[in-house]
Amino acid sequence: MQFFDTHAHIGLIEKDPLEQIRIVVKAKQAGVTRIVSINNSLYDFKKEYAFLKSQKGVFHAVGVGPSEVLTPGDDWEKTIEESATLPNVVAIGETGLDYYKMYGDKHLQVELFIKQLELAKSLNLPVIIHNRNAGKDIFEILKDRLPPRGAIFHCYSEDEKYARRCLNAGYNVYFSFAGNLTYRNAQNLHDTVMSIPVERMLIETESPFMIPAEYREKKRTMPAFLPATAKFLAEMLGMPLEELSAQLWKNSCKIFGLPEE
Repeated sequence: MQFFDTHAHIGLIEKDPLEQIRIVVKAKQAGVTRIVSINNSLYDFKKEYAFLKSQKGVFHAVGVGPSEVLTPGDDWEKTIEESATLPNVVAIGETGLDYYKMYGDKHLQVELFIKQLELAKSLNLPVIIHNRNAGKDIFEILKDRLPPRGAIFHCYSEDEKYARRCLNAGYNVYFSFAGNLTYRNAQNLHDTVMSIPVERMLIETESPFMIPAEYREKKRTMPAFLPATAKFLAEMLGMPLEELSAQLWKNSCKIFGLPEE
């Protein structure tokens, strides 16, 4: 079996480049052979890309998260366009809206999000969406601006009604579940996975956050912990783990435009 971690902040787990490589090696030993490295700022993207670009199985997303809305960087749109042409850059993100912490204001967040959706369309890449307490606005924005390559609701936090509404609207979107899926009180997530097609599911670690219940004594999540979330999801769906892992791998490769082999 092989697993695909669709969202990991490797640079937030460890700053040291050698330790980051060790994280990738440990992940592969656990069967996690592909990882998408995520950053919230373009400054961090440049650092992590330089550290990890030679690591087989590590892919990258480039974008500006809502936390950076006040300081996206000089010529940030041009930087994204140029970075998107680098080897193994497979998505724009993470980007989106965060009304929980309310960085800047709603208007600035929306403007930043829309510009990156437009970039994703022009660059023919999918977009990775950060959503905290902003589901309504994100849904409305995607009506006219969802990139043709689609989008991922990463670390999905809405309920099954929201997921079904997106699918019923014909949105080309995937729902990625992190370690919090394994929490007993995550009823909204449990209901969601039971009501959407498995062909629209992804899994991620959201490292170093969202520690799976199996590793609750740990201080941070690692890509190597991803199989624990896959095992929990397989049990929920009543599917053999090997069958589910194969489907999740196929889904991940499809959204990121990667070969399955």
